[in-house]
Amino acid sequence: MAEFQLLKGFLQDNGLYSEETYKKFQTYFDLVVETNKFMNLTAITDEKDFETKHFLDSLLPWREFVGAKKVADIGSGAGFPAIPLAIVMSDVNFTLVDSLNKRVNFLNDVIEKLGLKNCVAVHSRAEDFAKDNREKFDVVTARAVAALNILLEYTAPLCNVGGKVIAYKGSGAEEEIAVAKNAASVLGCKLSKTADFTLPGGDCRTVVIYSKTKLCDKKYPRSGNKPRSNPIV
Repeated sequence: MAEFQLLKGFLQDNGLYSEETYKKFQTYFDLVVETNKFMNLTAITDEKDFETKHFLDSLLPWREFVGAKKVADIGSGAGFPAIPLAIVMSDVNFTLVDSLNKRVNFLNDVIEKLGLKNCVAVHSRAEDFAKDNREKFDVVTARAVAALNILLEYTAPLCNVGGKVIAYKGSGAEEEIAVAKNAASVLGCKLSKTADFTLPGGDCRTVVIYSKTKLCDKKYPRSGNKPRSNPIV
């Protein structure tokens, strides 16, 4: 099985390590790589790149999820960041939302094989999922889904007042934050903070965190791909 020494060190340093937890990461990697042979889940399959750019990238801001009871991961894809977080945070319930049914089937297979009792995968577009799940989550997160002004329209309506939206971003986050200033206001969010991380290997990451300060107008998120085709500016 793959040996993830950097991941192991991170888990140990943060009080998250157990042999069972570590083995779940190894199994998860094997499941992704095997499934990736016939389904496009990720372009990253090298062990070391996977360790840093998927596992550590997902886990670096884990403390921002502490205290949450219900978390939604929008556009979960192969399960990042929700699955790595769920492995180490068994007291938090994660809902993984993706619009492609075959990815949801994969996620359900991962959830079953890892024995994750705190996860459920849902086949839905974000705007449809919001119809029955408005303001139901303490944290709504997303990784590599859309620019912030678009992403906030998908995520903010799901977040309860007093909760937060956590967006995983790479370089260029400051520009996205500036563009999304009005969208954040319209959607009842206020920029809380940003956290910068440097992954082993030198890649830079920024986690952007918004606080949900008031209810969203019920017209958001708009249907018919309008958040992308006509984003709030």
